[in-house]
Amino acid sequence: MENQKTSITAKQDRQEIFIVREFDATPDLVFQAHTQPELLVQWMGLENHSMEIPIFENKNLGAWRFIHSDENGNNYRFCGVIHETEFAKRIIRTFEFEGLPERGHVSLEFLNFEALQDGRTRLTTQIIFKSIEDRNGMVESGMEYGVIDSYNKLDKLLSKNN
Repeated sequence: MENQKTSITAKQDRQEIFIVREFDATPDLVFQAHTQPELLVQWMGLENHSMEIPIFENKNLGAWRFIHSDENGNNYRFCGVIHETEFAKRIIRTFEFEGLPERGHVSLEFLNFEALQDGRTRLTTQIIFKSIEDRNGMVESGMEYGVIDSYNKLDKLLSKNN
């Protein structure tokens, strides 16, 4: 799975996904866009969805919860724990979709912000799932479209703040 800016790799026999995206902004700005609720709601999620952030404790061992709503009033809830955050370097957190019939399908995400030349950033995200089946479910859910759509919106937001 790849478009001109985003690479998404899910090897068949692995419980993980790698997402790599480069941005025309410094690691400071890309990190802030991932950790400041007023910025997150501007880019995360599909174009035709709104986002509410009832909980966002951006600190080591902090909790988070996002609610995405579509134009028909359907809500999609996600939650997790932020294990570690290091400014402009990395975020380690869990992720769970609350809409599954069974709880406990939690993934572990490692976001690494790498400074490139000319004030650019490479964001590499590794997501480790409980099982290959959970990983396959995420891939089959259309996550590729959501990731690319969100990152395209983030590009636009960063270009305004750069």
